[in-house]
Amino acid sequence: MRWDSRAWFLGVLDRFLSEEQRRLPPEELGRYRVLVGATVLNLVMAAQMSLSGLSSPLRSFFLVAGPGVLAGYVGVLVLARRSRSPRLPSLLLCSLLSVGIIAASLSMGTQQAATHSAHMLLPALAAYLLGVRLGLLFTLLFGLNALLLQPLLQVGFDLSRPLFPDEMSRMMSVLAGGSFLGGWALNSLHVLARQESHTALTRTLSVLSKREWQLTSLIESTDDMVVALDGEGRLITANQAVRTFFPEFRVEDGPPDRSILEAFPPERRERMRERLQQALSGQRVRVESNYQLGGRRVTLETLISPVLGEGGQVVGALFVGRDITARKDAEARLSEMHRSLLDVSRRAGMAEIATGVLHNVGNTLNSVNVSAHLVTERMGSLRLAGLVKSAELLREHEADLTTFFTKDVRGRQLPAYLQALGEQLSRERDTVLEEMRRLSDSVDHIKLVVSMQQKNARFSGVMERVSMPELIDDALRLHAVSFERLGIQLRREYAELPPVVVDRHKLLQILVNLVSNARHALLDSQREDKQLDIRVERDGERLRISVRDNGVGISAENLERLFTQGFTTKKEGHGFGLHISALTAEEMGGALLVTSAGLGQGATFTLELPMDGAAKAQGSPEASTRAAG
Repeated sequence: MRWDSRAWFLGVLDRFLSEEQRRLPPEELGRYRVLVGATVLNLVMAAQMSLSGLSSPLRSFFLVAGPGVLAGYVGVLVLARRSRSPRLPSLLLCSLLSVGIIAASLSMGTQQAATHSAHMLLPALAAYLLGVRLGLLFTLLFGLNALLLQPLLQVGFDLSRPLFPDEMSRMMSVLAGGSFLGGWALNSLHVLARQESHTALTRTLSVLSKREWQLTSLIESTDDMVVALDGEGRLITANQAVRTFFPEFRVEDGPPDRSILEAFPPERRERMRERLQQALSGQRVRVESNYQLGGRRVTLETLISPVLGEGGQVVGALFVGRDITARKDAEARLSEMHRSLLDVSRRAGMAEIATGVLHNVGNTLNSVNVSAHLVTERMGSLRLAGLVKSAELLREHEADLTTFFTKDVRGRQLPAYLQALGEQLSRERDTVLEEMRRLSDSVDHIKLVVSMQQKNARFSGVMERVSMPELIDDALRLHAVSFERLGIQLRREYAELPPVVVDRHKLLQILVNLVSNARHALLDSQREDKQLDIRVERDGERLRISVRDNGVGISAENLERLFTQGFTTKKEGHGFGLHISALTAEEMGGALLVTSAGLGQGATFTLELPMDGAAKAQGSPEASTRAAG
């Protein structure tokens, strides 16, 4: 591991500070570190000078002043650790330095001691630690020492003597005083510049803090869920609404590099990753998702928007989620009411048509009744008894017919009677035939009315816009209890599709039939992992709904007859469900297909429908062939 000298040095200085002081802002912490560093440095130098001075002619001075100076520096360190501001220990440090340096220069008795370049450190240190004004005070004190106190000491405070022995000494003292003021001025400019920068930064931070507070207040005041992410998908902030719905979304709990995707269940994570990538690529994504929260089903509408930085670059994403459960429930109730109105309207139309049919059929039945009554009367009034008697007379006289017809009165009248009877029966026959024709016409009229009603009923389905996932869920809901009881695992794969215009009731009938067949196939199967897959996808202008099970499967020879009327492989089946479903799909302009790898391999039923619901293919050979195949 590489040794970091800077970190080590700062760590040494921070040991003299309290834990609270170490958490101060960088500028305030830096001032404390300079104070401690200067104090420790002067403490070491003072200790060294005191030890060295014990063997010098000024031994008595160092014996007296040394311990006091050392105690003063230790006091600065103690005061610096306990104080809430560096001002007081800084004032003590500068005072100790000033007294020590001035006393040392006076004790040396030479002008060079008062004008030494080391004195420049105190004005710079004072200006930095105490500010411009107090720094000027210590600078003037050093200048006074160089220009007045030291020269007075040199002449024994005899004002009649010149303060400076020569021109060089005077110039050195004036130069030293100017240098002290120049050093203070330059460092003061640096301090003032830092103060102005700090003031501007403070003002900017204040504005930013105010705007942040306003933005936070605005975000927190909304009932919508707001989540901000950076460009890597890491959570930046989340308002209270998010934390209420999803307690795991907390900025302070997780590590800063934790992706928001980790908070989603595995089955949602990949889909959410795709949507987040779309947003980070500059697209706006709107999705609806269902969640189970607190034992209730919640529907959230989420808008994922890209966040743009400088130059229009995407730097993050913003999630705005809204609880639309109440709205979806209201829409569901409204949709149910709409369907109820459609059903009532359909029943009303059917009742009106039925009334017309009954009226037409009733009138015709009256004619049928009249014709049948007349036929009955005519048939009852036929003079068949005279014909029978005539036949008996002919049978009695069949041996002497010539004598009977020439000499017997009854025989001579019999031909005329038979002629009259034949003419009467012929007329009666024509009357009955006319009534039978009328009766046949009435029956044909009834058949025509019924046929017209059947034709109209075939196209009487109401076309409406239907959401496929909702309709399929309605069909599945009828078997939900049995799915759970039988241990059938249900998997849905719904593509995002617009509403489709279809006859809802016809399509629901087909779906219920297919789901019921799949349930029976899984029930008869001995598999433990019973699986039912429902898939909805779009293929161009066609809608494809697939119902796949891993049940008993279908043999190859039965596939060709599966949609035939009356054919079934179930013990209690009647063979009408798939046949009617295939015909209904054909009427809707689509087709019903089936595939199976064989017995025990499951089966897949695929319903294809036009997206717009307008295409019709009743009776087309192609549709019939596909439905039967």
